[in-house]
Amino acid sequence: MKNIIFVLVISFCFSANLQADWREEVNAIHEEVKALTANTEGLEDEQRLQRFYTLSYDLAMLESPGFATYKGDPRGQDRLGDFSAEGIERRRQADRDALAFLDSIDRNALSESQRDNYDLLRDNLERKIKAQRFPVHYMQMTQMSGPQQNLASLLAMMPNAKPEQLENQIARMEAFPRYVDESIALLTAGMEKGVTPPVITLRDVPQQIQNQLVDDASESPLLKGFVEVPATVDPLQAESLRKRAEQVYSQQVVPAYEKLLEFTENTYLPGARKTIAARDLPDGEAWYQNNVALMTTTDLTPQQIHDIGLAEVSRIRGEMDTTIESTGFEGSFEEFLHFLRTDPQFYHTSAEDLMREYRDISKRADPELTKLFGILPRTPYGVIEVPDYAAKSTTTAYYQPGSLKAGRPGYYFANTYALDTRPRWEMEALSLHEAVPGHHLQIAIQQELEGLPWFRQTPSYTAFVEGWGLYSESLGEEMGFYKDPYSKFGQLTYEMWRAIRLVVDTGMHFLGWSRQQAIDFFKENAGKTEHDIVVEIDRYIVWPGQALAYKIGELKIKELRAYAEQQLGDRFDIRAFHDEVLGRGAIPLSVLDANIRAWVSDQM
Repeated sequence: MKNIIFVLVISFCFSANLQADWREEVNAIHEEVKALTANTEGLEDEQRLQRFYTLSYDLAMLESPGFATYKGDPRGQDRLGDFSAEGIERRRQADRDALAFLDSIDRNALSESQRDNYDLLRDNLERKIKAQRFPVHYMQMTQMSGPQQNLASLLAMMPNAKPEQLENQIARMEAFPRYVDESIALLTAGMEKGVTPPVITLRDVPQQIQNQLVDDASESPLLKGFVEVPATVDPLQAESLRKRAEQVYSQQVVPAYEKLLEFTENTYLPGARKTIAARDLPDGEAWYQNNVALMTTTDLTPQQIHDIGLAEVSRIRGEMDTTIESTGFEGSFEEFLHFLRTDPQFYHTSAEDLMREYRDISKRADPELTKLFGILPRTPYGVIEVPDYAAKSTTTAYYQPGSLKAGRPGYYFANTYALDTRPRWEMEALSLHEAVPGHHLQIAIQQELEGLPWFRQTPSYTAFVEGWGLYSESLGEEMGFYKDPYSKFGQLTYEMWRAIRLVVDTGMHFLGWSRQQAIDFFKENAGKTEHDIVVEIDRYIVWPGQALAYKIGELKIKELRAYAEQQLGDRFDIRAFHDEVLGRGAIPLSVLDANIRAWVSDQM
């Protein structure tokens, strides 16, 4: 999944002035939170908590209108978020005020279900406030996201079935120049403080910007919503709106991109840091330690995680050797990897054929779900290509959540750039991770949970979300996949990939490994192509700690399944176990552990 939740939050927080009425509404919410904290109305604590949930949702929709688009909320769809210094501090203060409110609540006075909500909200706020020490807002642009890509991604998510929805898209394009100005201001401040991504990872960003600059406005990915307008919009009105959109693109958006390109090439890249380690940033060692705790929801140290990674690499390598033996291949491990990377039988020669096989795998997985899950989501999903403008620097695939409220399906994006780097033997594991039973199943179920506050219906806790995705790959054999030994090797390659992450992420950011050392370790132990390996290593460099979540989360889920099977014996029901894991949304691994152990006790 594409940077799952963090891209959903960071990418959607664009910059433009809040209109006066929106700012007034935001200020009114802040004042009401303070009044709730003082309990001026003498409400019961549970009543105050319920009211706070509503206020916090309203504030999230107002402060992050792109997040509102994702949620299907109608507010702010004609504007972009506020990334001025004032806006950043306002949101930080709102988190501090929210924690002060929770301090005023007597947890013991709450019902059991509300105590769970309270605990998760408090945990989330404490993590966010602790992270305020680190100026992540200066990292506005990386090869994975930023002003060069975010507007196109947001507009592609917006509906276009009504004239006012098309008007909203135009208004957001009109707001883009200010977003660029505020992004440049943050990037400049980051340079002055030594807080930038490593320059080596930014090498493709100028081309990403140039990909948004087209001579024919109608060919811009930003105007996709104006090309195929539903019949619900009068054709004459649709044509008028399309012409307006093209004019805004040419007269406002293009100059903003050109300004961003000039800044990127002549100022930002020359001023970006030459080192790769997070520990080389100001307060970098503490920053990385915080990221590790945030992403894994554990108290494991970087050294402990590094050692877990080495042990997993060794274990998985043994299974790989056994699988290679089953194919009859007589060469060395390195020769087998070369065979997988180069033999034409493992590669499609057209994007159409590649996409056809991805869709076939996903649809073969769908009917197998009832064997493993009692509860399935209502939200559908589709399989589509990664947009051309971003494909070169984007990983092999990612998932974008849908929204029943917005009438938007989930999407599994598959990368068709450089077909000779997209081996068929990895496609089954990848599809099970990104679509079903992986990200689409888990996130859609979470979004459809009833009776929970909004923040528990929103994907969060990367260790849970990505841990589930990796665990889902291991369910392939139970679903009838990996019958071909090369596909089985592909599944092991993907598991090895996540074990390698534990080693190279901690290696680069904590132990002083070079970028090339990380690339070489990856190449020595996994069958992925060199292009994919380089893209992956550069992702870990600009997102310190995020890559640790997958394997740590998967190991916990597997540990809990083994515990439940051992304790329950013949009474173990895999469908009930999975429903219990997913039935409370994404949660910290410690909470998942306590929940499953309590569930097992109840079954005995």
